Parts: sequence; C-alpha cells; structure tokens
Amino acid sequence: MHALLITLLVIVAISLIVVVLLQSGSSAGLSGAISGGAEQLFGKQKARGLDLVLQRMTLILVILFFVLAIAVMKF
Repeated sequence: MHALLITLLVIVAISLIVVVLLQSGSSAGLSGAISGGAEQLFGKQKARGLDLVLQRMTLILVILFFVLAIAVMKF
C-alpha cells in the first residue's frame, strides 16, 4: 500500500510540474507580476481555451498531491 501511494505521489508531482510549465506567463518582471496579479484578482483577464484547461488541471493535481502526501504520512 505504501509503495503504491509513493508511486502515485511521484506521478502526480511530475504531472503537476509539467502542467505548471505548460501554462503561459502573464508578464515578466516584478511590475508584471503585480499588475498581472491585480488583473487576475479583479477578473479583467479571462482564461480561455487551453489556459483554462491547464488551470483546472493544476487545481485538481494540487488537491490530489496534498491528499496523497497526507495519506503517505498516515500509512
């Protein structure tokens, strides 16, 4: 059981890294990070198409990663 959980955790971690790297960046530099965060926070920038799919996959993989990490610690 422990080996299966570790294997799933590694697969999810690698998948999470790949999905995050596939996402397009909003802007470069510190000023771009601040303005990009504000745009995303207030909903001025709508995610469409592939970006929306990658964003949802990231959320699912993060939740799965934390659940598996906690499960590995318990068993």
